[in-house]
Amino acid sequence: MIYAERAVILMYNPQLETFIRVADAGSFNKAAEELFISPPAVIKQINLLEAQLGLTLFVRTHRGLKLTEAGKSLYQDAKYVIGYCRESVERARAAMQKEENVIRIGTSPMTPVQNMVDLWPKFQEYCPDIQMIPFENTPENAREILKNLGKNIDVIAGIFDESMLNYRQCSGTELCRVPLCCAVSVNHRLAKKKRLTIQDLYGENLLLMHRGWSHYIDLLRDDLWTNHYNIHIVDFDFYSLEIFNRCENSNDILIAIENWKTVHPLLKILPVDWNYTIPFGILHAPEPSKTVQRFLQAIPAVMEL
Repeated sequence: MIYAERAVILMYNPQLETFIRVADAGSFNKAAEELFISPPAVIKQINLLEAQLGLTLFVRTHRGLKLTEAGKSLYQDAKYVIGYCRESVERARAAMQKEENVIRIGTSPMTPVQNMVDLWPKFQEYCPDIQMIPFENTPENAREILKNLGKNIDVIAGIFDESMLNYRQCSGTELCRVPLCCAVSVNHRLAKKKRLTIQDLYGENLLLMHRGWSHYIDLLRDDLWTNHYNIHIVDFDFYSLEIFNRCENSNDILIAIENWKTVHPLLKILPVDWNYTIPFGILHAPEPSKTVQRFLQAIPAVMEL
């Protein structure tokens, strides 16, 4: 294992995550794409980490990056340290479950908490004793969080319908209906437009969640299949940062919602001249805690304000 003093440095060093990304990708450029930062920023973090630890972690070759022996050793220990830190956070979250009047809200680029923040002052008129605490809903555990709501995270905000709720083993309370939009690369020919027509999509690849995931997406799919066959529909399995990267890199068009405008810096989300919407609201456990129940019961009154 690494020395104790190095462990202290690593424990609080955010550059470790970048180091692991670079090691896994074998390239500064690929790691930068995954982290949504520039390659020079990645290189700077690695240089600072090497200087701080007094180690050479990578051998730079024309074929890419290769871990040195020191790098290989640090890679294993870094994974252990990061894993231990995350376990510590999970233990702290578990301890928090004993606290009353706290709602733990999961937040991520695709489950943004801003809507909840905007509504929170109204909620507190009905539930002044309830506190909201945000927790990160990471891409790695997004699939598992939904069927485990109520354990480490109480609620998240997102799109849903009955099919998705049944599949993910959770429940949902609707806040509103949000329009289905299109996400395009900032370099796409349509990015200059402020609003799209269906005809703008002719000849394009349109990324849609697979049939059966959402009744609302399938309504759009059936309309396009029947009346707009010039649009090439491409199925995918799961909304993740990977599909947003694919949209930007391939120049395909992705069905999205306005709330996701901050997910990817190189994508632009555009409204479309159609009437297709999808429910947006609060996802929670089928049997929520008493505190979450009070929170959910306040929703109708809050939405009328």
